[in-house]
Amino acid sequence: MNKKNILRWQQFFTEDIWRITDDEVTPVRKKIYDCVKVLLLSTNQFMNDRIPVRASALTYSTLFSIIPILAILFAIARGFGMDAMVEAQFRDGMMNEQAELVFTWVESYLQHAQSGVFIGVGLIMLFFTILILIDNIERSFNFIWQVKHPRSMFRKITDYFSMILLLPLLIVISAGLSIFMSTYVKNMENFLLLTPVLKTLVRMIPYVLTCAMMTGLFVFMPNTKVSLRHALLPGILAGSAFQAFQYFYINSQIWVSNYNAIYGSFAAIPLFLIWAQVSWSICLFGAEMCYVSQNLDSFSFGKETANISRRYHDFFCTVILSAICHRFQEGKSPLTAEEISREHKIPIRLTKKILYELLDMKLIFESYKDDKEESGGYLPGIDINRLSIGMLLDRLDANGSEAFKIDHQQHSAHWEATVRMREDYLRQCDQILLKEL
Repeated sequence: MNKKNILRWQQFFTEDIWRITDDEVTPVRKKIYDCVKVLLLSTNQFMNDRIPVRASALTYSTLFSIIPILAILFAIARGFGMDAMVEAQFRDGMMNEQAELVFTWVESYLQHAQSGVFIGVGLIMLFFTILILIDNIERSFNFIWQVKHPRSMFRKITDYFSMILLLPLLIVISAGLSIFMSTYVKNMENFLLLTPVLKTLVRMIPYVLTCAMMTGLFVFMPNTKVSLRHALLPGILAGSAFQAFQYFYINSQIWVSNYNAIYGSFAAIPLFLIWAQVSWSICLFGAEMCYVSQNLDSFSFGKETANISRRYHDFFCTVILSAICHRFQEGKSPLTAEEISREHKIPIRLTKKILYELLDMKLIFESYKDDKEESGGYLPGIDINRLSIGMLLDRLDANGSEAFKIDHQQHSAHWEATVRMREDYLRQCDQILLKEL
């Protein structure tokens, strides 16, 4: 491939592919282009959002809470009489040195749990460490989805504790299902046709469960509405990548022996950190793919959004605030960010950015019908009979910090000229109400 072809393909992936409209290509080719766009944008967002740094923060939280999580898991498994099966499943997914060290810690943790000293403060610390991990996961997903407000305290308590109780049960059930299927296959070895099929199904159980878990995280963890249709493929890809890394991690003995030679008995800790860092990176990259897939149309003007002019920024502020005022005046339900973006064809990222600015300036406020509603609507924060373009522009001018050590006497002429010009301009704009546009 010569240099000319390389430049042509580079231009296609960086510029041309983003300008193709639906009526210019066939539906099949559009699907292919969409997949390419999702992959390119996800990689770009992964680097721009500094996702590896967030994966490192989640790795620390995981290290802090992994033993309490496993302690709850094994306590529930013992209650069902399935602790041996769960332990065998974890040994299959871990290296021998790590497995022995982890199970020693878990056993010590459970022994302390049965003593009187543990009850009370220790029990609170157990759930606190797990809640901190789940809260950090939600914050990372909310950052990817550009959700400014996390779950309410009531929803955190209900949702988080549901996850704490349901996840161990699902792992125990999956372990029991794997044992049951394996035993069932052994009893059917005489059936030459069915046995290979069933063995394949048994081997696929961990992959299916991992993909389902990833898809569930992408749908339920962000504090916004996520379409299952857009989360399914990223969940499958992230789950498959996680299982592939798990296989490589377990079967790579060369670099494991090097870590053992350097760290000795502590080799399990840096190896676990590597595993957690890569695993969270895979999970967050899948979340980026899910976000990009659901909002793909809004990325068509990504470069323009990042370098938007002051004039067009103020123009979009006027359009959005005017739409909110009209909706309120008509007595209809308030518009959400997604509805504003769709109705006025404004990129969703720019729409949310402007809405957050208007919230900070107290020109609007967010309204929820109930605590279960994930995406709130927006209402005017000021009487719409007073809310004018002049007021909006004045708030935009004053938004931000002005605490600079400037000698106003030295620059009094510049300051007075600027203020006088803005006052004359805003006086005319005050005559135009946003509800009348």
